[in-house]
Amino acid sequence: MAPFDVYWDHHIPLPKLPPLKAKITVATVALLCFINSYDGDFVFDDSEAIINNKDLRPTTPLSNIWNNDFWGSNLSSNSSHKSYRPLTVLTFRLNYLLAGGHYPVGFHVPNVVLHAVISALMVDVFAVLIGGLSHAGGGGGGVQNLAPRASLLAALMFAAHPVHTESVAGVVGRADLLCALFFQLSFLTYCKAFHGGSDRCEGKFSVQWVVLSLLLCAAAMLCKEQGITVLGVNAAFDVLLICNVNLFELSQRLLLRRKDIDVGELVRTGLLSRLALLAVGGASMIYARWRIMGTGPPVFTEADNPASFADSMFLRIVNYNYYYSLNAWLLLCPWWLCFDWSMGCVPLINSVTDWRIVWLLLLWCVLIGLISQALCSPDSQRRRTLTLGLVLLLVPFLPACNLFFRVGFVVAERVLYLSSAGYCLLLAYALGHCCCRWARHRRLLGVCVLALLGVYVVRCAHRSHQWRSEQSLFSSALLVCPLNAKVHYNVGKNLADRGNTTTAISYYREAVRLHPTYVHAMNNLGNILKEREELVEAEMLLSKAVAIQPDFAAAWMNLGIVQNSLQKFSAAERSYWNAISFRKKYPDCYYNLGRLYADQNRHLEALNAWKNATMLKPDHSLAWNNMVILLDNTGNLGQAELIGREALKLLPNDHTIMFSLANVLGKQQKYKESEGFFLLALKINPNSASCHGNLAVLYHRWARMELAKRHYELALKLDPEAPGTLGNYKMLLRKMEQLRRSTP
Repeated sequence: MAPFDVYWDHHIPLPKLPPLKAKITVATVALLCFINSYDGDFVFDDSEAIINNKDLRPTTPLSNIWNNDFWGSNLSSNSSHKSYRPLTVLTFRLNYLLAGGHYPVGFHVPNVVLHAVISALMVDVFAVLIGGLSHAGGGGGGVQNLAPRASLLAALMFAAHPVHTESVAGVVGRADLLCALFFQLSFLTYCKAFHGGSDRCEGKFSVQWVVLSLLLCAAAMLCKEQGITVLGVNAAFDVLLICNVNLFELSQRLLLRRKDIDVGELVRTGLLSRLALLAVGGASMIYARWRIMGTGPPVFTEADNPASFADSMFLRIVNYNYYYSLNAWLLLCPWWLCFDWSMGCVPLINSVTDWRIVWLLLLWCVLIGLISQALCSPDSQRRRTLTLGLVLLLVPFLPACNLFFRVGFVVAERVLYLSSAGYCLLLAYALGHCCCRWARHRRLLGVCVLALLGVYVVRCAHRSHQWRSEQSLFSSALLVCPLNAKVHYNVGKNLADRGNTTTAISYYREAVRLHPTYVHAMNNLGNILKEREELVEAEMLLSKAVAIQPDFAAAWMNLGIVQNSLQKFSAAERSYWNAISFRKKYPDCYYNLGRLYADQNRHLEALNAWKNATMLKPDHSLAWNNMVILLDNTGNLGQAELIGREALKLLPNDHTIMFSLANVLGKQQKYKESEGFFLLALKINPNSASCHGNLAVLYHRWARMELAKRHYELALKLDPEAPGTLGNYKMLLRKMEQLRRSTP
């Protein structure tokens, strides 16, 4: 293919930098934008994907990564999200090993570095898309950048675009970053299949490089499903830049002149062979992905994507197009950014009289104008640049557009990470074209370009700072999406986690008001009301939650706890068993069921329930402790001792079990062993008044009066109102006084 004369590149008000300096400059800008997120917390989806994902832990078999989805659920489960991203999860597991646990810095730093690397590589990607392939010294040298200023400008805009904040500052955005990296490598590898130097495509290409490009595409897909779209970009690059096909002439020949395509020419150029390789590779990946998915596509609710549940096909199309216009607006003006756009954030368009239809009409007017220029412009450079820019903008967005399958979101900034590259290419072309036409105002245009870049950098720094903590992230969303019930829910949850339950209640109530079937908000609100002893309203909310979603196991368990507190024992037992029927492995529910049975003096059933809890969760401290206490209270001291010792093998540092076992041993007059466990418990928890008090009772029985006196006094100092301690202390003092009098 012949190199292109990028005439407008010379007018862009940026210096012509050597390739290495250009990449270092872009990477530096990328780091400057997002560096303040490096020590942020785990926020939003990070909790499920990182903290609660057992696939990251060294104790979990490595093979689980290849059988589970991104969130750690088995792919064959109907509740699985079906997001198969094992390579991304593998990097999280590596972070966990290197950091020695869930330390956010070890997870955030790779994201920032990855974005810098991707931004630097964008210089090469844009250079090829704008200037074509031109090899220094014929076909044997490296690729020359024939558009150094344009590629630098586009890469700088990409590095600093604020819409990338979610992907970079949120740890789960690693999937988008790794996908983009392999996307770039697949494209650049596909470019290596050609050796330039001729004026037209001669059919010479390396099959090995094409196959390697397909393998890198598969790697991108194993990081995030969007990675397969690189095949469309590779095909467009081949058609437009390698074979220099004029799409307008081709369409004219097909539609107007009714002439057949010269298939022999396409075979001779090798285009059909390469497209066939891409098609077979892509079909194989899609088939493998479908087989891995197992039970079919994931199931989403109306709250996730309300437009996809609209009754009318017309309304679905209108709302989908409105969503597209919102995505376009985020690229054009990335000021209103939100971590979640569901649950009322974007009200549905239900009528053609809705004024928001103007935005989707405007979007299509712009797209049609760009497409017409891409196809019909007499300027071949403009045709190629606009077409490839549109391909890079639209093709990576296809998996998120609801055309092929329902997606689980309304708008998601993370899915624009790759598409924004196409936007930056079009923006660079527009700025270059303006500089070319208005050369006299080149300095003013240069100031505008730098100002835009500066605004991007400031907005990135501000937005990445908001992603440092859940409190700032959720609070910022209230200004953007005040009608979003999930935003109010998350603000409330964050407040509740920090102990501010009074304010949390108001946000939970607002979430339920905005979305009357929001069962998770009802469950959390019911929990807080339960703790505040507002049991009647708590029961009403939790009953409503399970009526709306009958398989909501956590709500059934919480309803059982409330009903138990209200002494509705039969109803509570039914609620607990309902929870267990929907979640077979539910140790906390078995624990609460055991408490219910214990309250009713159904001791054997209580012990069985707690035993089930410890079988499902061997480190369930409360269940172990309650078994020891119940056996102690019913006089089964030998069995209580066995259970306590078994528990301490699993929980060797649990001071509550040490305390209970010490009491059991003391009643069996095994004073020395009992003393050892009391002292060990106090070493772990030295300010336990009850532990000091019971150790004093042990010494009292053991006739070690001075030690008993010392620990009674410590217990009373820590808790003057400790029941029985003061009476026992006075009894000890009387006995010590009697002993002194009786001693000659």
